[in-house]
Amino acid sequence: MDASGRGRTAAGARRGGFRTERAPDGRYRWQLKAPNGRVVAVTAAQFDTPGEAERGFEGLRAGASELTARITHVRDGIGWIWVVPGTRALPEVRSSRAYERYATCQSAFRRFVVLLGKQPPREPRTPDCGNGRSG
Repeated sequence: MDASGRGRTAAGARRGGFRTERAPDGRYRWQLKAPNGRVVAVTAAQFDTPGEAERGFEGLRAGASELTARITHVRDGIGWIWVVPGTRALPEVRSSRAYERYATCQSAFRRFVVLLGKQPPREPRTPDCGNGRSG
């Protein structure tokens, strides 16, 4: 723990940035955290390997200035979320939480784009061995 009584991440003091994680079904997804450690966005898609998740993030990061979001009311509950549509109108990435006000959701999306644009380019991962992806 640090002096504030808060825990640290496995990487030490680094709390923000890009991170891949394994979902319960064994597939991978990514999330982007703000410097304060709060999750800002999560990928809606799930990937077969961590390398695929990283490549998906890198493609989004490279085009950050061109992104547009669809702001929509949540289905179950109260609030608004932003969604960046991907291929076949499926979501590419979405807000990590619902916002009480439409304007707050718009502002959160703009902050996401700025944070995404500030992420350093990712080093290409070596090709995933045993991908086993069927297509």
